[in-house]
Formats: sequence, C-alpha cells, structure tokens
Amino acid sequence: MAQEKSLILFPLLVLVLLVLGWVQPSLGKESRAMMFQRQHMDPDDPSNNSNYCNQMMRRRLVTEGRCKLLNTFIHEPLVDVQAICLQGNVICKNGQPNCHKSSSRMKITDCRVKSNSKYPDCDYYTIHKERHIIVACEGNPYVPVHFHASVEVST
Repeated sequence: MAQEKSLILFPLLVLVLLVLGWVQPSLGKESRAMMFQRQHMDPDDPSNNSNYCNQMMRRRLVTEGRCKLLNTFIHEPLVDVQAICLQGNVICKNGQPNCHKSSSRMKITDCRVKSNSKYPDCDYYTIHKERHIIVACEGNPYVPVHFHASVEVST
C-alpha cells in the first residue's frame, strides 16, 4: 500500500518540480520600470562630487559587461518623474508615440565615458545640468521605462 502511494506521488512531485523550474527564473526578472529606476533615478543631490559617475555607474550595475557611453541620473522625486508620463506627448526617435517631455526643468547628471576608458575600468565625466527630460512610458500603471533624452528649451 505504501509503495503504491509513492508510485502515485512521485510523478506528481516531478511535475511540481518541472513547473517550478519553468516559472522560477521569471520571478527574479527585473521589469523595465524597475530597470529604469535602478539606472536613472537618484533623488539625492550629488553635490559637486566629481567622482559621482564612477561610483554610481558601478553601484547601480550600469557597467556590467561594457562601459555604457552615456547614462543620465535624475535628481528628482520618483513621483515627479512618473508624472511626466501624463505631460507633453512627443514622438520618440524610433517613431513610437509613447515619449513624454517634462513641463519643467529637472536636476540631472550626465555620465559620459572618457575616450581612454576600457572595460572593466570604466571612467566617466560627471556633468551636472538642469534640463527638460524626455522619457518613454509603458504599462498599467503608465510609468517611465526608458530615458530618451534631455533637452534645453528656449523661451
């Protein structure tokens, strides 16, 4: 009797393990919105730290596998950046209609790779600015998933 029970439970156990093996990898996958926050959001003021980009690019894992040529950190509250998705709609460079431009200037830091920089020792210029930003938004809720550009708007 006990042997019959184990013969019935064994295939069920194998099935459960197969399903878990198939589902589990997707559980740890970073969403596009989470990746945007990791790569672009830093609500703290970077002050005048000239080493800011070198520190942040490593800390936020932006240099995994290569030296990214340009990355921008936004120094505004997340809710203010998410609100851009409800502001001025513009066409993205790739022709998609889901880009939005901030109605006000925002504090940002551009991290531009130095020409003599070689992976894994990525070295960056730190350039602080105040500019309008353009982000691509997706999902429900409709949130930023890609930093598209920063622009200076003339009056």
